[in-house]
Amino acid sequence: MRHSISDTSALILDRRSISPERFSGRKVHREIVEQVLLHATWAPNHGLTQPWRFQVFMDGAATRLMGALSEAYRLNAGDKAMSSKVEKIKARGERCNAIVALGLAHDPGGRFPLWEDQSALAAGVQNMHLMCTAHGIGGYWSTPGFLSHPHATSALGHPEDVQGMGLFYLGYPEGDWPAKGHRKPLEYVTNWNTE
Repeated sequence: MRHSISDTSALILDRRSISPERFSGRKVHREIVEQVLLHATWAPNHGLTQPWRFQVFMDGAATRLMGALSEAYRLNAGDKAMSSKVEKIKARGERCNAIVALGLAHDPGGRFPLWEDQSALAAGVQNMHLMCTAHGIGGYWSTPGFLSHPHATSALGHPEDVQGMGLFYLGYPEGDWPAKGHRKPLEYVTNWNTE
């Protein structure tokens, strides 16, 4: 074997989505964020399109970003905006010093369908989650609708040819790592075809 199957399995099964509200506020260092992003770029992608683009917001920039995004939520929701949600979005920038705005640069030549590049980005996010787990860091992929509001797109800073694909928050969990999860047994989701 090239790698320990038990270690690989443990890493995959231990991965959890941990929301920024559960982060301790402990600083995630740039070197770890770089490792996480590097491993994202090793996700499979058809034709080596490498569609992922990252805007990284750390420290004061993370706080400013979430302030701008809380305003984008308020503008997008209009009369339906909830002050508690405005504050929740702002607070994420205070509890989390490392936020990655995920972007997708779809192959302009149209050699491959959009869904393949979207799948490659999603596979990259899984790699990010696994690297966070290996470091004992929580990761959380968030795709709120208000990110398409012009105030949000301006704050995120993606070039015009890059489609926003949400935010990925990194932070050290407060307290214990979340309990083991569960999935449907394999027989509920698998058909075996042998002839």
